[in-house]
Amino acid sequence: MKKTIIDLFESSVAKYGDKTFLLEKHGDRFEPTTYAETHAEVLRTGAGLAALGIAPKQTVSILAEGRNAWIVSELGLLYAGAISVPLSIKLEEENDLLFRLTHAEVCAIFVSANQLPKVRRIRERLPQLKHVIVYDDVETADGEMTFEALKLLGDGYLAEHREEFLAAGRAIGNDDYATITYTSGTTADPKGVVLTHRNYTANVEQSLTRIDIPSYYRTLIILPLDHCFAHVVGFYIMIACGATVATVQVGRTPMETLKNIPLNIREVRPHFLLSVPALAKNFRKSIETSIRAKGPSAERLFRLALRTAYAYNLDGYRKGRGWRCLLRPAVALFDRILFSKVREAFGGELRFFVGGGALLDSELQRFFYAIGIPMFQGYGLSEATPVISTNAPGRHEHIFGSSGKLLRPLDLRILDDEGRELPEGERGEIVIRGENVMAGYWKNPTASAETVRDGWLYTGDMGYMSKEGFLYVLGRFKSLLISADGEKYSPEGMEEAIVTAPYIDQIMIYNNQSPYTVAIVVPNRDAVRRALGGETPSDERLSVVAAAIMADIDTFRSSHGGAFPDRWLPGAIAIVDEPFTEQNGLVNSTMKVVRSKVEEHFRERLDALFTPEGKCIDSAANIASLKKIAE
Repeated sequence: MKKTIIDLFESSVAKYGDKTFLLEKHGDRFEPTTYAETHAEVLRTGAGLAALGIAPKQTVSILAEGRNAWIVSELGLLYAGAISVPLSIKLEEENDLLFRLTHAEVCAIFVSANQLPKVRRIRERLPQLKHVIVYDDVETADGEMTFEALKLLGDGYLAEHREEFLAAGRAIGNDDYATITYTSGTTADPKGVVLTHRNYTANVEQSLTRIDIPSYYRTLIILPLDHCFAHVVGFYIMIACGATVATVQVGRTPMETLKNIPLNIREVRPHFLLSVPALAKNFRKSIETSIRAKGPSAERLFRLALRTAYAYNLDGYRKGRGWRCLLRPAVALFDRILFSKVREAFGGELRFFVGGGALLDSELQRFFYAIGIPMFQGYGLSEATPVISTNAPGRHEHIFGSSGKLLRPLDLRILDDEGRELPEGERGEIVIRGENVMAGYWKNPTASAETVRDGWLYTGDMGYMSKEGFLYVLGRFKSLLISADGEKYSPEGMEEAIVTAPYIDQIMIYNNQSPYTVAIVVPNRDAVRRALGGETPSDERLSVVAAAIMADIDTFRSSHGGAFPDRWLPGAIAIVDEPFTEQNGLVNSTMKVVRSKVEEHFRERLDALFTPEGKCIDSAANIASLKKIAE
């Protein structure tokens, strides 16, 4: 059966035409655009591209902050038969942006005023880029035009060629390419993941077997729209269900846009939000800061409420079992007098988060579950369009620490190093098969053949299936710690847990057949400065803070009652004053640590940790880093 993105959208426009699809802030309020109104704008946009000479199967990029025009542009270019190449606004032009635009042979690009300077700086090195379409009202240069001008071109084209244009959209088949989504590349250069129309519509259908989205639901997309996750769960699922999508108010700077998120959440009052671990941590930090500001009594009450809810909820799957049912009245009381007030900051309608992008620490899941906004962790990757499994609302549909149950229909195997299928509970590579598996990598047949074999996608991730039917993802094979005796262990779960400690903001654990495990640690600047009391610190005082940072890590050792084996937690750490950021290339656009680059960047510090001086927590290098932070 033919089921393209265009078929999906046409079906929803017919069914939900008068219902609000898009919400965007203009002035001081969010203005609605219906499904029917969006459809008209989509046709104008696609016809405008056709008028410019954009032919089916040519590639068109979008480089802009989230907005109505972003979604309209992608749908419009698909109607024109083109292939979308969505790009992150965090890309730097010299390498990342130039590579993608060249590699994907992009002939036209939609761009915001904020991102336009990047394109202009490399335009002369992009001979195939014929058209630059600017969303905002700016003075355009040669080869540039405004979005409004494009749509006016589309009006003229539709007046003369409407049936011809619509026929081109109807001629698109399930296996035609919809997007080329470039991977962020935590361990290698980015690859262009080719996803077909059916990849997307299949993953929408699969995802809806796990989570129900009523047509009255609203979401505010706070993740960049170029994310595969934002595509499927942020707006294609919403289209399928006739639901409403809002985008964050774009500021003059990225920081201003970020600051708009809390206000926009209260204004839109979303029913669910998409999140990644970095955002989840920021939300928790904001909640705890606001509680702390109310004074010691409020903070103590909040901590008591959390402990009570934690005891009642357990791992979510066994919520309220046994004697814990006695805690139900206390949990309900705390929810009414305390947690409901916290939820008001999220608009008061928020039912749950859907988490993806990286492993989400169980402690974060416990926290959000306790305050009544569960964060349902899922698992996926761009090559799977991206959703493979997810936790979900409902009894026995979620367990903290797991990545949830598989979508349906989807086949999964866990394989050992020899390609043999492993039984339930044993760890190996996660391999999946389904209609959501990518068509391959753009212009990279070798990598395509290595990754997809006989229809099975080899994810490169390690995990296992539990007897309850939940998938546990342990991390990337390429990220594994390898001890001197050859034993292997995934560091990602440890890292996600450790960064919840007071003194630690970022950590990368390292062991490549070494005598012991070590780590690069970026401390929490506020916590360090609070501990030093604002004074010019002595080396002795800095040594005490260094020891406190190590003590935060030690609380996770199994010998200290923690969750992780002692041999895999770092026996020595390098405290550094330079955080892992996108600017220095140490994290990618989805905020995942690029391990190979961190290793390269801090190579001297890593090597020094295997010397007697470097192993000391109060080494000269650690004290020097803390001194810089204190300044």
